[in-house]
Amino acid sequence: MNTLKERILTIIEKNSRINTSELAIMLGTEEEEITCALAEMEADGIICGYHTMVNWDKTGIEKVTALIEVRVTPQRGQGFDNIAERIFKYPEVDTVYLMSGGYDLMVILEGKSLKEVAGFVSNKLSTLDTVIGTTTHFILKKYKDHGTIMTKKDVDIREIVTP
Repeated sequence: MNTLKERILTIIEKNSRINTSELAIMLGTEEEEITCALAEMEADGIICGYHTMVNWDKTGIEKVTALIEVRVTPQRGQGFDNIAERIFKYPEVDTVYLMSGGYDLMVILEGKSLKEVAGFVSNKLSTLDTVIGTTTHFILKKYKDHGTIMTKKDVDIREIVTP
């Protein structure tokens, strides 16, 4: 079933800046119905925020993104929720996922340097009592992020001249 809300979510997931009148036209409904559906989904926690994707490589601002796999000992009666909450409360932490496989949690964070990220791992993350191991991976280059291609090829627009 493809409800109005599902169709709205599909569109705004790719373009959160689209306005309600454009959405109404695209979906063949009234703007008021779109506004109500968006407000309802925000109140229900389905829509959790609106984010801007930035290609930091083009800004000249130095940033390092790290993916940290974390192995933890789950707590009785709490599972992974309490340790995940302790980790996501650190302001440096951008994302925390519960995962299957060899590690339990995936933590994603951005820092100004490799040293800053290493300091977070060694001084904050690894010292938590339920953390039994970490593996850190650094993002070297983003090609596609959240469905958006980050490295577009330059198109040569010069006119071909032949003798």
